[in-house]
Amino acid sequence: MAYRRPASEISQLFALMAGVVAIATLYFARVVLVPFALAMLFSFLLSPLVRGLEKARVPRAISVLLVVVISMAGLGSIGVAVTNQLVDVTNQLPNYKANIKKKVASLRGTNRAGFGKAIDAVNELSKEMAETPSATVPTGHQHKPLGASETSGDKPVEVQVVRNPNSPWEFLYGWLGTVGVAGIVLVFTVFMLLRREDLRNRFIRLVGHSHLNLMTQALDDASHRISKYLLLQFLVNASYGLVIGLGLHFIGLPNALLWGVIAAALRFLPYVGPPIGALFPTVLSLAVFDGWTRSLMVVGLFLVIEIIVANLLEPMLYGAQTGISSLAILVAAVFWTILWGPVGLVLSTPLTVCLLVLGRHVPQLKFLHILLGDEPVLTPEARFYQRLLAADHREARQVLEQHLEGSSLLELYDSVVIPALGLAERDRHQNDLDEAVERFICQSTRELIEELCEKCAEVEEMPVVGAEGHDSETAATQRAIALRTKVVCVPVRDEADEIVGTMLAQLLERNGHEAQCISLGTTLETLEQIVNENPDVVFLSALPPFALTYARTLYKKVRARLPDVSIVIGVWNFSEVDKLSTRLALDNHGKGVTTLRAALAEVRGYPDIESTNPEVALSDVRLEQP
Repeated sequence: MAYRRPASEISQLFALMAGVVAIATLYFARVVLVPFALAMLFSFLLSPLVRGLEKARVPRAISVLLVVVISMAGLGSIGVAVTNQLVDVTNQLPNYKANIKKKVASLRGTNRAGFGKAIDAVNELSKEMAETPSATVPTGHQHKPLGASETSGDKPVEVQVVRNPNSPWEFLYGWLGTVGVAGIVLVFTVFMLLRREDLRNRFIRLVGHSHLNLMTQALDDASHRISKYLLLQFLVNASYGLVIGLGLHFIGLPNALLWGVIAAALRFLPYVGPPIGALFPTVLSLAVFDGWTRSLMVVGLFLVIEIIVANLLEPMLYGAQTGISSLAILVAAVFWTILWGPVGLVLSTPLTVCLLVLGRHVPQLKFLHILLGDEPVLTPEARFYQRLLAADHREARQVLEQHLEGSSLLELYDSVVIPALGLAERDRHQNDLDEAVERFICQSTRELIEELCEKCAEVEEMPVVGAEGHDSETAATQRAIALRTKVVCVPVRDEADEIVGTMLAQLLERNGHEAQCISLGTTLETLEQIVNENPDVVFLSALPPFALTYARTLYKKVRARLPDVSIVIGVWNFSEVDKLSTRLALDNHGKGVTTLRAALAEVRGYPDIESTNPEVALSDVRLEQP
């Protein structure tokens, strides 16, 4: 009988083949796709300006024409100025020869044995290259120098034919090719700006006619993210180039405008652009200036401005606009550079944003959002549990402390620790946890909740000022002791139930009640401990998914022994809240809760009993990191 592949394997195979075909198409069709992608980039950048003119009741055709003409005029003016300064730099290079030799001599004197030898080797190689004749043409009768022997004329003369690699025709061909690509990009850009709604509708009709809401959200999200990101990036890089140009001008470096424009342009290249933009002015400063002071000032200028822009301005202005992780930006830069060369490096971030948006809104492409996005892919409770599974106590504590910086201890227990224990319970009952790992999880969780409770206690403490204030506080404390509720927390089945009971006892103690969590034991031992404590309220702590039956049985036994005591069953993190009373078979004196917050509310609502400090609820206590 022939083996039939499962449908999931076939779909994965087709997805892999589709990915390979897509990458091959991007590579072999780059001649057409690169101008189209550049035009899309410019249309995203210029479309806010066109919309602004349209809101001022300027017709679209005139708006597009004005924006394109002004943009081209600005780029052309900057290009002419930069070209002139570049020619000037080239003409001035021979004048800096003496200064370069002086710097080389100083370096040679500093470290003759090491770096000086390398400099000598470079100088010798340069000298040999300069002495090599460009061409030697043999003739039938060559004039011999005086005193030369007759036999020397019999030696064959080596003929070297040097062909200029850049002939006028090749230069013209390359120039026309560049102009042609620029013209295609310009035509595409104008067309996209004029017919942007039509292009959007056609794209929706092509790929998402049956999912109009989904595709509309994806397109709006992509256009908003990319347009805002490109505009902000353009403003940041232009300001960066302006500050660099002014700084180099005041330092005294010639042609500061040229280096400012180059620095701004290269900053569009992720990671590699800023170092390259700083390299040329630094090398030129070594040739222009005497000594090392102003060269170090040039390096310091680039370092300071780059640190401020990269670590302060960019995260503040458009750090959240792309939603791409730093590693994804680096990988995307390498990927698109391999496919499309330097143009791919410039387009890597906008193109990756488009893929990220598709992954966010299209379920079949969700893996793109997981791989490329900067949002956490694991919830805090999953991260905490995963670190415990890896026996990493330190990082598990970091997860809790990070979550506690913006929330309370009560919220941390309800939203992170209890769900993590629920995940452990599920895996334990499915036999996915080893006994040693289970012991480590329980022990580490106990230690962490005790440690965090102590830290929060330090934050909550209030200093006592004056003897009179101390007396009044003592009287209030005595009244509170007389009125506080005595609560016993009882684990229903296993150690996870006991840990949650311990957390509840901590919170009740910090709210002014007398609370304790009794240890695990047999049912008879548990009942005897409850009766001996004579509590006002009994809390049964049960952690789903397999504790409901045990909680219902224990509730009946406690009710039989203590018929007048309030009993509350905490079925922690239980989803079916409306069905809880029915599932537990509670009577009129029994209540069920699913969160620690609801448990605290039940104790505060106990008849004739109030919290000793209702103004300072535990949910308002925050852990402040030193």
